[in-house]
Amino acid sequence: MHAETTTDRKAAALAVFKDMPREPGVAKPDPILVVDNVVRRFGGLTAVDVKHVEIQRGSITALIGPNGAGKTTFFNQLTGFDTADSGEWTFNGRRMNGVPAHKVARAGMVRTFQLTKALSRLTVLENMRLGAQGQSGESFWQALLPFIWRSQEDEITSRADELLARFKLDAKREDFAGSLSGGQRKLLEMARALMVKPELVMLDEPMAGVNPALTQSLLGHVKDLREQGMSVLFVEHDMDMVRDISDWVIVMAQGAVIAEGPPDTIMSDERVIDAYLGAHHDAPLTESELEQQLQEAEEALEAEIEEDKK
Repeated sequence: MHAETTTDRKAAALAVFKDMPREPGVAKPDPILVVDNVVRRFGGLTAVDVKHVEIQRGSITALIGPNGAGKTTFFNQLTGFDTADSGEWTFNGRRMNGVPAHKVARAGMVRTFQLTKALSRLTVLENMRLGAQGQSGESFWQALLPFIWRSQEDEITSRADELLARFKLDAKREDFAGSLSGGQRKLLEMARALMVKPELVMLDEPMAGVNPALTQSLLGHVKDLREQGMSVLFVEHDMDMVRDISDWVIVMAQGAVIAEGPPDTIMSDERVIDAYLGAHHDAPLTESELEQQLQEAEEALEAEIEEDKK
């Protein structure tokens, strides 16, 4: 049954994008996140200048681009960790610009970081509990009345244990988060993000610093987010991973969205090759391109020789 559901959700996500125009800012049939004219400047540098972009509900969308393209800065604007100079964005139709990070998370839009934010001196379980929202025990007066918050705390612990088991971190439950490997910290951060039962999960380079043994596990968990009914937007540099798990790819360069498309065709888009892959500078030449360059070099050399003879 689960396999059928998985296939159905994947097929449904791909079907949405099948005949969609490959243009920056293309409208989606059911966007969970809509961004308009978001600009972020640092002094004279414009780090983000996104005219319009929509993230389709129920899909896994990759956000790619060269270093310095503004991807993480863009994430920071959308999730309340930084303030945009102008523009607005809506999540489930609700305006989110100016909303602080904790309220963005409470609304159902959570993010992880390129460098994990696990609290090293707390246990894995304590880190998970911190991810839960609206805890009665955080109120001074309610904290004085244990019968009010104890049942809620039991529920939070139960959900934390369930997620730790799903992410295979249950054996580390009582260990300090600081003792985990880089990959395990990534898993913990993803599991902690799910404590709020989000609708949109935003992952900033989920594979950065992860050893190969845990890469497949993390990939599986990202795919599973969609199967659990969530939408995913992630930043990544590994093109193999982007091709493997994304339904749609958005490309940023110099702060702007320059292209969108399915993962199997986006890499051959001229705009992407130019701005991101730098094919004319870095990519290996095909045999015909190599022959053409050699021929041009020979012709240029012959022309020089003829010129010298004159």
